Amino acid sequence: MPALLALIVPVLNEAHGIVGLLTPLQAWRQAGVEILVVDGGSTDATVAHATGLADQVLSAPPGRAAQMNAGAAASRAKLLLFLHADTTLPATALPVLCQLAAGVAPLWGRFDVRLASPRALLWLVGTLMNLRSRITGIATGDQAMFVSRELFTACGGFPLIPLMEDLALSAKLRRELAPLALRLRVLTSARRWEQRGAWGTIGLMWGLRLAYFLGVPPSRLAHWYRQVR
Repeated sequence: MPALLALIVPVLNEAHGIVGLLTPLQAWRQAGVEILVVDGGSTDATVAHATGLADQVLSAPPGRAAQMNAGAAASRAKLLLFLHADTTLPATALPVLCQLAAGVAPLWGRFDVRLASPRALLWLVGTLMNLRSRITGIATGDQAMFVSRELFTACGGFPLIPLMEDLALSAKLRRELAPLALRLRVLTSARRWEQRGAWGTIGLMWGLRLAYFLGVPPSRLAHWYRQVR
């Protein structure tokens, strides 16, 4: 019998953190949740570390969109949750997600997010991300997006673009129905904010999103993003 809920984790060179991510999720596996890790061509020990801690460890072309689509195709679960490797789900999310998965109506949604930093500015950044998402109905990958298989398939999955695949899918899903904006908070890494500086990262991300909504091709946005990184 297929699982009701699947967690799909796209990874690339995550050997340093994959065990720490997957170990707490073993309790979820024991509760019947399927864990799929989709590797995009890691050159470190990511695959070796993930093996045994996931129900499936798959390979796919690099790029989160392609990897997440491959994970969705390999699972038969009713509800798909896409989890970035630097984001942690709260244990209290398990019964909520299982209840949603047991329903019959199509749905999609995301969690609120908290950046893993004691800095007040980054607490504010997370709060504003949640508020923006609640107002616009657009979710980001950091917020652990989830969607029923039926709706995911109807919308064509993640578009195969090198950046902004989460925003693009959100826009498609939003045209079908409003998202569930769960107030439970996932914890996501503040590494990029700490390394580049909070204000610089805010400017970069808002600039990229504005350019995307103005029609700049995602391939060009990805090139700009790589240059800044």
